[in-house]
Amino acid sequence: MGLALYTASSTAAGGRQGTVKSSDGTLDLDLSLPKGLGGNEKEGTTNPEQLFSAGYAACFDSALQMVAGKAKKKITSEVTAEVSIEKQLKGFGLSVKLKAEMEGVTQEEAEELMEKAHEACPYSRAIEGNVKVKKTAVAK
Repeated sequence: MGLALYTASSTAAGGRQGTVKSSDGTLDLDLSLPKGLGGNEKEGTTNPEQLFSAGYAACFDSALQMVAGKAKKKITSEVTAEVSIEKQLKGFGLSVKLKAEMEGVTQEEAEELMEKAHEACPYSRAIEGNVKVKKTAVAK
């Protein structure tokens, strides 16, 4: 393991129908099981897939901005991460669809930046080889 530059800590209690709270109290959320997983999906609650998709989208957009800067490209971007939980041969697993919309580059440049961001993003690196990720770059 490398030298930690920052560590986030959150505590969950009650599993998918409990709560999750960050150590600094910024996040203090109720959880409920989505209807697609047989749950009651209470209004105003979240779930692990939503939390992962939010983190991944933010991290990937940051990586995209970084690689664009290194390539001397000025872009505005928006990244959407769709995280699905799916039944697999051995239990459950995740799959991800990443869509990055970019202004200021051609379609070819957008696709190149998407690949470079995928190589640089800590979330992408963490799940590499374990989670299917479909990437779509869109130049606007």
